[in-house]
Amino acid sequence: MKVYNIAVLPGDGIGPEVTSEAVKVLRKLSEIDVSFQFETEEFNWNSEYYLRHGSMMPEDGLEQLRDFDAILFGAIGDSRVPDPVTIWELILPIRKNFQQYVNFRPIKLLNGLESPLKKDAPIDFAIIRENSEGEYTNSGGAMFQGEDREMAVQNTVMTRQGVKQITEFAYDYAREHGLSKVTNATKSNAVIHTMNFWDRVVEEIAEENKDIGYEKYYIDALAAYFVQRPESFEVVLASNLFGDILSDLGSAIVGGLGIAPSGNINPSGEFPSMFEAVHGSAPDIAGKGVANPMAQIWSAALMLEHLGRKDLHDTVLAAMEEVLAEKKVLTPDIGGASSTEEVGDAIIGKLKNNGVIE
Repeated sequence: MKVYNIAVLPGDGIGPEVTSEAVKVLRKLSEIDVSFQFETEEFNWNSEYYLRHGSMMPEDGLEQLRDFDAILFGAIGDSRVPDPVTIWELILPIRKNFQQYVNFRPIKLLNGLESPLKKDAPIDFAIIRENSEGEYTNSGGAMFQGEDREMAVQNTVMTRQGVKQITEFAYDYAREHGLSKVTNATKSNAVIHTMNFWDRVVEEIAEENKDIGYEKYYIDALAAYFVQRPESFEVVLASNLFGDILSDLGSAIVGGLGIAPSGNINPSGEFPSMFEAVHGSAPDIAGKGVANPMAQIWSAALMLEHLGRKDLHDTVLAAMEEVLAEKKVLTPDIGGASSTEEVGDAIIGKLKNNGVIE
């Protein structure tokens, strides 16, 4: 019987609090179904580690993570450590070195939640974000700091391989899930080099997948359409920066960042994929026990689906929706007064009520 090895990086702020609840749900699932067994190893590579050691992880950190089946990542960020350090020395090295070139973010209005858009139509689509190059590269530099002639250059790097593989993933995802359309987020009317290149490669792949519809919108118009008619989207394909922005907007229209999960996926399985809530470390509420654990629990469910257990993913999501629909045990961000731990316990309780346990 396969025993999955999962690396757990709780992170900073509310990260350890919500990650603890996600692991608690996973442990209960392993009681539900003896065919799902796992072991965890915790790595406390966070801002405290940086302040003690001068780095976000040890020199062999990636080597330590390499052989795990998946990584469950908490939130990262601390005012004592500059944001670029936490991102560029921990999150991005994992994403880039483990070729997690897909950032997958479901935008789904769960039963029990009401969109601020007050729409009756269901909102259920996925943002497929390029995750390894694009606008988030360290190509560039600064000169003449502190002078009137101070300048900075940040280069966007797009490769044919990078654009091709994320586009192929988007089409494969659409086909696998019975979806009919891929929407390309671009700005090629103004960003004339990289985004025209992006469009050209995307449209080459679209020509090879004519069984799936294709449309293209400029990012500014697309942001408006997310608000005006989110129900019209199925798979949205975007570059690193555009996907980052769109996914936060998408999360806002279906309940907020406290509900929003994500997966950083290595489709080949050569390296572990990493799953994390979209929200940050939220230092203003850290330690108060009021952080919403649902985004991290849903991220753990995405991990289960990636590991081949869609049945367990669906079980977790159904339990979350029951808790949301009852509106009895909710954290303050979505109108309740319950604690992080109480919400985690309520989700486990719904697993029982669903008849999954004994």
